[in-house]
Amino acid sequence: MNYFQLKIIACDKVFFDGECESFVFPGYDGEMAILANHEPMTTTIEVGEIRFRKPGETQWQRAIVSDGLIKVEHNLVNVLVYSAEKPEEIDKFRAQAALERAKEQLQQKQSLMEYHVSQASMARAMARLRGVEQLKNLNL
Repeated sequence: MNYFQLKIIACDKVFFDGECESFVFPGYDGEMAILANHEPMTTTIEVGEIRFRKPGETQWQRAIVSDGLIKVEHNLVNVLVYSAEKPEEIDKFRAQAALERAKEQLQQKQSLMEYHVSQASMARAMARLRGVEQLKNLNL
């Protein structure tokens, strides 16, 4: 068996639930990949782009995700994230406006908690904009 069961759950929906050959995600130390029969583990996923490939397909499925958790156990990979969206679903102008708001907030005097929220907002907006740009480059 060269595949595993992948389930990606966001706050508002089940983003994907099916068989998968390979799953690549942004981890704390950089990109990590999961293949069939991976060792059991629990780790964090960082804000950025995930990629996964279904059995028999050559095209990678892509999504922009927020931070969250991943649990790998018995050829089952569960991904829990705050948000997950396909690059083609992202509104570039809204993402640009969110980035500008986050930059403005970072320049203001804030509590430590507000600073971390502003940083997370900026990271998410930047990841969304990168996803839109990569999609545009792939379609050229």
